[in-house]
Amino acid sequence: MKKACIIKVLIVFSMIIQSGIAMAHFGMVIPSDTMVMQGENKTVSLKLSFSHPFEMVGMPLVSPKAFGVVLNGKSSTLLGALQQTKIMDQSSWSIDYTVKRPGVYIFFMEPEPYWEPAEDCFIVHHTKTVVTAFGDDEGWDAEIGLKTEIIPLSKPFGLYAGNVFQGIVKLNGKGVPYAEVEVEYYNESKKYHAPTDYMVTQTIKADQNGLFSYAAPLSGWWGFAALNEADYKIKHEGVDKNVEIGAVIWVKFHDWQIK
Repeated sequence: MKKACIIKVLIVFSMIIQSGIAMAHFGMVIPSDTMVMQGENKTVSLKLSFSHPFEMVGMPLVSPKAFGVVLNGKSSTLLGALQQTKIMDQSSWSIDYTVKRPGVYIFFMEPEPYWEPAEDCFIVHHTKTVVTAFGDDEGWDAEIGLKTEIIPLSKPFGLYAGNVFQGIVKLNGKGVPYAEVEVEYYNESKKYHAPTDYMVTQTIKADQNGLFSYAAPLSGWWGFAALNEADYKIKHEGVDKNVEIGAVIWVKFHDWQIK
């Protein structure tokens, strides 16, 4: 089984290398529910991973540097409650979080730097997702003070497939003009196939204020990653290397329901 998984990963990487198209990396924080309603299960299970989500190729995620939740402007660490698990056959993390009162819960993760030899740099994806509970929907557009983050201009919950999602890319608290944003679908069921490698990851550009828009064509989880070069370097084998820092947000889009 292990040998088969390794062969599968090598095949995927070989195909990408031959096509000349780089695989996009995404930090992932995926909750079991984004809208907790009265009478529903109050426990939200969150899974933390690092992957190429459309191809369903995972990478190891060591214990994060930071993981927590912001509620009503107050940040609380949840790092000590994480449990190690496996997602896409790679080391990942999970937590069961009980929602106790109405509010908008912004979960965030800062991973340890990931060395990517193919790009000759480190990768740090500041990742977040938003869960709302018991009818409260205030504060979903709050900035939570990450070094880089995407500030949603559309509610990041309660969206239908086809709705437009908008956000502002910020770095050190300032909008990033013409930021490049990678968009990818979490192909968890593995039933979707891109017509060409060019369509695995879609790329859009923000405007002069860092504002971008995207209409999701399919229900499910969509990741938005705005990538910039950090203003610091990290040594690798004694040599200073660049650091790619990503502002990542995960948003779920829903199908219409028929009575």
